[in-house]
Amino acid sequence: MIVLPLLAAVVASAASAAGVERLNADLLASDSATAVLQRICDARGGGKIAARPSANRPEPAPPAWVRAALKPSGGEPVWYRQVELACGADVLSRADNWYLPARLTPGMNRALTTTATPFGVAVRGMGFTRRTLGVERLAGSRDVLRHRAVLSGADGRAFSVVRETYSAEALK
Repeated sequence: MIVLPLLAAVVASAASAAGVERLNADLLASDSATAVLQRICDARGGGKIAARPSANRPEPAPPAWVRAALKPSGGEPVWYRQVELACGADVLSRADNWYLPARLTPGMNRALTTTATPFGVAVRGMGFTRRTLGVERLAGSRDVLRHRAVLSGADGRAFSVVRETYSAEALK
């Protein structure tokens, strides 16, 4: 009978939509997307989140919306980092991160360029806040949600802009 597979698909779709809404609410309520993903990973017993460099790592000039959010002074360089945030073998998100290295400590910059430390973990000591610039729900089978956000230090100055694309793996 065709009804049972159709019903199963409807139930799965509703559960997925509820999972996306739960993930979105958790991200909007937190200053650290990394902390949200770490809680997901902890619930799975998956250890620490790792930031793996993406296979394709273009280093584009920052888009206008990034420069507008960061407001770099004079010739202040904007660095780019593209990673996959993984819990074990599961890629929970892919992140494009533009940041101002002059506004970070040397230790933070070293961690970001030489280790698998997620950005949110590396800059945790800054007591940063996160302001969401945009949320997009995605209709693909792999990617389900995208956030754009700006991170600012305790002094209120922006130091990073992120574009995070969350996979269906973050919902399981």
